[in-house]
Amino acid sequence: MTSLPDATKAPELACDIACDIFCAVVDNFGDIGVCWRLARQLHIEHGWRVRLFVDDLTVFHALCPEVDATLDRQQAQGIVIEHWREPAHAGDTLAIADVVIEAFACELPHAYIAAMARRAPKPVWINLEYLSGEDWVADFHMRPSPHPRYPLDKSFFFPGLGKGTGGVLKERDLDARRARFDAAAWWKERVGIERPGAGATVVSLFAYENPAVDALLAQWRDGAAPVVLLVPEGRISGALARFFDVPKFTAGVTARAGALEAHALGFVEQPRFDELLWAADINFVRGEDSFVRAQWARKPFIWHIYPQADDAHLPKLDAALAHYTSTLDPSARDAVSRFWHAWNGTGVPDWADFWRHRPALDARAARWADELAGIGDLAGNLVAHVAARRAG
Repeated sequence: MTSLPDATKAPELACDIACDIFCAVVDNFGDIGVCWRLARQLHIEHGWRVRLFVDDLTVFHALCPEVDATLDRQQAQGIVIEHWREPAHAGDTLAIADVVIEAFACELPHAYIAAMARRAPKPVWINLEYLSGEDWVADFHMRPSPHPRYPLDKSFFFPGLGKGTGGVLKERDLDARRARFDAAAWWKERVGIERPGAGATVVSLFAYENPAVDALLAQWRDGAAPVVLLVPEGRISGALARFFDVPKFTAGVTARAGALEAHALGFVEQPRFDELLWAADINFVRGEDSFVRAQWARKPFIWHIYPQADDAHLPKLDAALAHYTSTLDPSARDAVSRFWHAWNGTGVPDWADFWRHRPALDARAARWADELAGIGDLAGNLVAHVAARRAG
């Protein structure tokens, strides 16, 4: 990683399209996680010169250790990274890119928008929205919205789970990397033990704080079949420490109770998060980024959606369930729905009722990944949209 004296200096790979992505970190890794994946994919697979503006480099550093939180300007993995502050120099020393992506309605600085309006030709301006499986998304995907003051049009780009949407992020080599994954070596390296035998169910647990976790842990502890739990350090770690009555549940800690054996992992850096999902039989994921990765893992998964005021997140949860469970038989579909809702605050999760459908869930996870791939990946769909806008 090197500090760049000039933010307009391109990475080594030459290309025709320069792109600025603006990302405001809210309170988790989801927003920057999506933006960082998108930036790298646009650069590596499509040859774009990408500059990423991020307002919280400390969180970014946790996700990508190459990023130095003390630098205002730097380069990592071919991406120019700017510590996002009000860029009063926009349009002066800071050139405006061909494509401007405003991630998750983060609101571009006024000075930058004014400079966009002065640029000839005008940049393609995209508001990258949050992922949703709701039906209305297809109706609004790629719709233009004129700026009330400047001669600029912004189009809304919606990631989605159905046809007519932007799809979700998926790198071209992801399936090949999954096929090459050495589970035995991963277990020795990351957990320090042999891979559990076929008689044990391996569960990865990545979640927000969750009042349902104690009941679920108790069910695993008291169950007849062994469960091996993998828990990356995070917001659920305190609940594990309380359940096992240990001072802390951080990297390297192993705890056992009844049929349950739990291993705490260090924070899993983004490029290796997929490996955790591949190493498990079922994955508990949270937010947007890990939710997408779980779908590509071709394993059953449980989604802890980011909670919103007035339960505004529940329609999104139900929409995702409708897509994911559409071809399951009624018994399995109802079991999945009950468990997802319980994990998201409505009821108590019933592990035995859910996991008795494992054969059907395993098969559905693989079929669903194929169906989702049919929509096309988000980066590729975005590149095609930009090409159409520039040609028009």
